[in-house]
Amino acid sequence: MTEDGDVDDARDDEVLTIGAFAARARLSAKALRLYDRLGLLVPAHVDEATGYRYYRTGQIERARLVALLRQLDMPLARVAEVVRADGPEAAGLLDGYWAGVEARVAGQRTLAGYLRGRLSGRSSEVYGTFVVETVDVPEQVLISETRHTLADELPAWIGASLGRLEEAARGCGGVTAAPFVVYHAEVSMESDGPAESCVPVADAAAARAWSEERGRAWQSRVRVEPARRLAYTRITKAQVAHPQILAAFEAVEEWIAARGLTVAGPCREVYFADWEAAGPEDPVCDVAFPVA
Repeated sequence: MTEDGDVDDARDDEVLTIGAFAARARLSAKALRLYDRLGLLVPAHVDEATGYRYYRTGQIERARLVALLRQLDMPLARVAEVVRADGPEAAGLLDGYWAGVEARVAGQRTLAGYLRGRLSGRSSEVYGTFVVETVDVPEQVLISETRHTLADELPAWIGASLGRLEEAARGCGGVTAAPFVVYHAEVSMESDGPAESCVPVADAAAARAWSEERGRAWQSRVRVEPARRLAYTRITKAQVAHPQILAAFEAVEEWIAARGLTVAGPCREVYFADWEAAGPEDPVCDVAFPVA
């Protein structure tokens, strides 16, 4: 190699046929043609007469990076974002993708356990993994939004509605307790509720004024929630996803029935943790039923 690296530059400029390049990059020619069409890995030269593709050896590193990212089952659109980004930005994009993978796998693991118990007729064993307790909740002034929604739209609506209500709570004396979502009827892929997002606030008069001024825009209102005793179980972020969250609801219902208690109102999810900051295995939510 020369002192200024001319030999290395020459090696990077070496032209390879698609077959030779595929062998060096450990990719198939079919994959290279696909990556060309998507703009992920464009040939250095395409012969106009024959259509043959030629690559330079300097493209091998990028080709191998694409192949490795695909081994993570990363969608091609996301691969394109990563390979086009600078080093730190690319690493951040990879971290974001992998966090989503881990969250999805954690949720699937929980769902698989729930289904295994149901299919084997051992649902009671699954329910036994949930610790159910009771708590007395005092009377609360609530600002709320109500919406008919199916299960696939529910998470986005919960996040958006609680965000709006928590912002509004600043003008209503502030938030006084954990926000929660009440299910007045079943929410599933076939049934649309309705569901009600609720935020407890300190100032009832300010809450009523807010509701009169802006409530109609989001089907919002202010109401007083009476003091209640709740039977609840605490679940992780991974367990919140539908349908695996159903196991938690069923576990609480079984606990209530086994103790001769009566369900005294609609079920709810109480969100007490920072959702964005929480990992898949972090507790974030209480699944609860009012009992008498």
